[in-house]
Amino acid sequence: MPPDEAPLAERLERVRTAVADAAAVAGRSPSEITTVVVTKFHPASLVRELADLGVRDIGENRHQDAAPKAAELTDLDLTWHFIGQLQSNKVRAVLDYASVIQSIDRASIVAAIATTGKSVDAFIQLNLTADPRRGGVVAADLDALVEDVLAVPSIRLRGLMAVAPLDEEPRRAFEMVRKASDRMLAQAPLASALSMGMSGDFREAILEGATHLRIGTAITGKRPDAG
Repeated sequence: MPPDEAPLAERLERVRTAVADAAAVAGRSPSEITTVVVTKFHPASLVRELADLGVRDIGENRHQDAAPKAAELTDLDLTWHFIGQLQSNKVRAVLDYASVIQSIDRASIVAAIATTGKSVDAFIQLNLTADPRRGGVVAADLDALVEDVLAVPSIRLRGLMAVAPLDEEPRRAFEMVRKASDRMLAQAPLASALSMGMSGDFREAILEGATHLRIGTAITGKRPDAG
């Protein structure tokens, strides 16, 4: 049976086993690693199935999909992570359900969060490409953005988030994130988390110190078409 046709519980267990195996190679405990299951385009019913299997961290990258899904599932004890590019005018609405924002990449987002008065865990997204249209702050501007975030008491800076470029060896990209994190710790000693690694490269991310993985299709199977 092809992997994406296996039952959801089986796919989830395969990923959990692979995470544990990679952690062992890295000399780490799997308990150090949070798997955020990305349910992009999937219905609320699948999230409910995941919750029944013990999943508590759910990732969404489109507010128009996430908001109704979260509203339907308020009876579940879930942590919603917003992982997509965020517009300033959507910040308040996103914080109605998301307690983690993984994609802070500019000062205007920081300012918008500050105006809500809501507390949130946050990751700064680092752009690993030369394309300014990609989400994330470029490395040269990271220090300034960290200072902006640290100036807002309601934002708890957890660390960095990044997506490995398609045309680069993933582990090399994740090494860049780890080194940026090492430098950032001088400014923000508590912001040691690293959100990096997806379905195709989470093993390499774990070997470079990932604390949060964002895994979609390896667990959820093929995505439905966008509505």
